[in-house]
Amino acid sequence: MKLSIEQAEDFVSSIFEKNGVLASSARSVARALVAAEACGQGGHGFRRIPVYVAQLHSGKVNGKAVPTATKVRPAVVSIDAGHGYAYPAIDLAIQELEPLAREQGIALAAIGRSHHAGVMALTVERLAEQGLVAFMVANAPASMAPWGGIRPLYGTNPIAFAAPMKDADPLVIDLALSKVARGKIMAARQKGVTIPGDWALDAQGRPTTDPHEAINGTMVPAGEAKGAALALMVEIMAAGLTGGNFGFQASSLLDDMGTAPSLGHTIITIDPTIAGNDALAERVSQMAAEIESQGNARLPGRRSQGIRKQSLDNGITVEDDILGQIEAL
Repeated sequence: MKLSIEQAEDFVSSIFEKNGVLASSARSVARALVAAEACGQGGHGFRRIPVYVAQLHSGKVNGKAVPTATKVRPAVVSIDAGHGYAYPAIDLAIQELEPLAREQGIALAAIGRSHHAGVMALTVERLAEQGLVAFMVANAPASMAPWGGIRPLYGTNPIAFAAPMKDADPLVIDLALSKVARGKIMAARQKGVTIPGDWALDAQGRPTTDPHEAINGTMVPAGEAKGAALALMVEIMAAGLTGGNFGFQASSLLDDMGTAPSLGHTIITIDPTIAGNDALAERVSQMAAEIESQGNARLPGRRSQGIRKQSLDNGITVEDDILGQIEAL
């Protein structure tokens, strides 16, 4: 089924509202899931809907939660997601951060008692579109072992960054610290297809092409020991600062078993004029031009931004297998 972006948001929002989610939160979740789908990140898009709803009914996520913000320092805001979906809390963080960064030069939002942070590129890009530099980290339920281990301890723990560019879309970097995002393995499991043998290990630490074994095993870290070390950094920056669960304490985002995952996200926003530099966007564009002048070199994030432009023009398609699951909701 093909839908325009507006139709897709209305469709997804209606599903969550009919399942008891507050209208404002349902719309926030819908915008995030549709935006993920529109930029080609299907593992964070429509395929999350069935499990999101199942978690709602099991009490693992609170559809009535209203996030609250508390200014704890002149440039720091603490946001309680209330065990609800992450997206309303992230929307509130962006609303709070923009004026704080303008006033203080730098601002930080610590989001606690939260859920799946989704495609973080979409979060930091929203701040960069306002002329700000943004950095975000989020932890996730354990799926990656420390280097040399076989027991999951860290999440895939993505890092995202964005900076404004002159007369162009922002520069956006978004990467999971596993070799691939875990959502790709979830999508492979739903489709009943195998995965490449270098994405994950089974429970005994052996490479596997079976997505079921991969889900029950561990993800391979990006950059081997370096990726595992960065994942530890994110655990501390996201869960440690916010009081959220570390990855090994959090319940899975892929099923409706257990208690609320209670994850943490930290967003740092910088007004680039704080160092007397009012030409950052122009300088980033200069760097981008140097990168793109080198043959096949390309800027991070441009592929997803290109897919999104096509989706805005042509709409997005809901695949048949997931459409059946969604319609049942």
